[in-house]
Amino acid sequence: MYLLVGSKGGRNRVQMLKLLKDEPMNANRIGERLGLDYKTIQHHLKILQENNVVITNSGGSYGAMYFLTPYLEKNINVLEEIWAQFGKR
Repeated sequence: MYLLVGSKGGRNRVQMLKLLKDEPMNANRIGERLGLDYKTIQHHLKILQENNVVITNSGGSYGAMYFLTPYLEKNINVLEEIWAQFGKR
């Protein structure tokens, strides 16, 4: 929860997870969709990956596709509750 609501980049990470919930994407496409710099996206993806929230198909190289972890997919309802509360701030 701290990753999404207790830190400065939480809003960006929530938006990224919303995109990845619908379809896997690479960092460049996430940046385009959110209007964020590629390096910013890379930073957030690294944090999400270190905390077992997202996984990649090729170790984070350029063009790597990112997905929600199976655990997060199973517990997506918890994430949706966080989104609902987070949007009210």
